[in-house]
Amino acid sequence: MPPQRARLQTWFTRVCSCVIVWACVAQLFALGPIWFSPRIFAPSRNRFFFFGSSWFPNFSLRSDSLSLPPPLPRLPSRIYKSNGYLKVSCNGGLNQMRSAICDMVTIARCLNLTLVIPELDKTSFWADPSNFDDIFDVRHFIESLRGEVHIIQRLPKKFSRNASNDTLTMPPKSWSDEKYYLHQILPLFKKFKVIHFNKTDARLANNGLPIELQKLRCHVNYQALKFTPQIEALGKKLINILRGRGTFVALHLRYEMDMLSFSGCTHGCTKEEAEELRRMRYAHQWWKEKEIDSEDKRLKGLCPLTPEETSLVLQALGFDSSTQIYIASGETYGSARRLSALQAAFPRLVRKEKLLDHEDLKQFQNHSSQMAALDYMVSIASDIFIPTFNGNMAKVVEGHRRYLGFQRSILLDRRKLVELLDMHENKTLSWDGFVKAVRLAHESTLGQPACRKVVPDKPKEEDFFYANPHECLKNAIECH
Repeated sequence: MPPQRARLQTWFTRVCSCVIVWACVAQLFALGPIWFSPRIFAPSRNRFFFFGSSWFPNFSLRSDSLSLPPPLPRLPSRIYKSNGYLKVSCNGGLNQMRSAICDMVTIARCLNLTLVIPELDKTSFWADPSNFDDIFDVRHFIESLRGEVHIIQRLPKKFSRNASNDTLTMPPKSWSDEKYYLHQILPLFKKFKVIHFNKTDARLANNGLPIELQKLRCHVNYQALKFTPQIEALGKKLINILRGRGTFVALHLRYEMDMLSFSGCTHGCTKEEAEELRRMRYAHQWWKEKEIDSEDKRLKGLCPLTPEETSLVLQALGFDSSTQIYIASGETYGSARRLSALQAAFPRLVRKEKLLDHEDLKQFQNHSSQMAALDYMVSIASDIFIPTFNGNMAKVVEGHRRYLGFQRSILLDRRKLVELLDMHENKTLSWDGFVKAVRLAHESTLGQPACRKVVPDKPKEEDFFYANPHECLKNAIECH
């Protein structure tokens, strides 16, 4: 072939290649808005992904190519004259206190108050002696919120000398809105310099608040509340160990002694265990409900699934024996005996005590909130999160995973599952029928974009703000 003709052929080939590449790029840009529209991520019977051999709709926005949502823009810096000091004593476990801290910061900003670093619960069932700075990075907390709220580590000494005259201790009203705090709490600062909230759980409404306050709650939760460097380092080590072994499910198996005693749920327990749980319930005065019909609560979906029930449900969802499952919770009631069915079905069942050296965990022993912080980190980082009860950790982790791009979660419908489990046990429902019914029941409970359920005047029946903070979510559907 003559040299000139060869050069022309090479030139022609290159031109054609460039045209084809540019045409493809143009098509990608044209279809991009469709591919990344939030409507596309609603579950569809024809769109599935497989985790091992497991089944459920693929709507998640999470992938290696998708960046996490950028930090919420900081609210404009405010210079304000403080109306007084807000001191708070949080109650409950780590995640109940976490959401309460977010609420207390929001209240302090709304009322132009100076917030004292919150005190953590040391008298509850867990008897954890941890202080705020044992779990959270105090300096980061204060710096992250400097533009919104003035936060100090302790009250000025002058108030400790005249505490009775200057301080009012009270619990704020549960599920209160902005008007309650502006009209009923703020005027109290005309008489008192310090107000001490001795109860902080669920003291701020889920809905009906100004958008800037809702976004501040998210800013506190997802940016300001950072664990200490020690917890962060060990949590990352644990996550790396799990990822080095492959993909993994974080199972929040809330089948723990305190939960069973408090809720009165004894399904699957021996008579001796049921009596032990009853005695424990009566021994704790602040657990108000004493006489409880366990089976009635279970049928209503108000009990955590047992380990045996959990094993069947996971298998029905398609998880097989190759699935790595991390138990993100404390000690299972009944220990190895109650975990035997789950362990047999899923040999790769692990927990932090098995993956980490004793020396790694030594500093966290007898500090339940610090141990819970490790489970929280793993749950956020997991490929799939599955809680067996919708307690505080389940809700807060669910919301955090939504915030990080609607990471995959399976939110179990316990009421429906109990019905199906009993039918299968009674042999009125075949295994194939059980599998089909379980999957069908969970097509729309996978943590996908959704609006919070609002129930006027019945806040306990509506969706918890921190489980679905849709005001703060990227690619969330429009809610009114």
